[in-house]
Amino acid sequence: KPTVTLIEKEDLDKLVFPPEEVLTDASAKKERTEALHRSASLGNLEKHKVRIIFVDSESTKEVDTTIWAVTDNKVVFKGGRLIPVNRITKVLFN
Repeated sequence: KPTVTLIEKEDLDKLVFPPEEVLTDASAKKERTEALHRSASLGNLEKHKVRIIFVDSESTKEVDTTIWAVTDNKVVFKGGRLIPVNRITKVLFN
């Protein structure tokens, strides 16, 4: 299991995200999309935080924060910070 580095959402701006998709399985992608939309609703309604595991150009990282919005290809956080959806491997509800 790879080591996951916990980072602050403020540090997302410094990361580089390759364009490749990290998930190969269609059902895993569907699950990710559903989890992201659910967590965006929870974030907006209840300020509920989620843990997002993702891969940047260097390693696997994790951010623990509230999702503001989800588009087809990115997840948006407070302050306009974002992670491309195709770099997210897992969404965990706290």
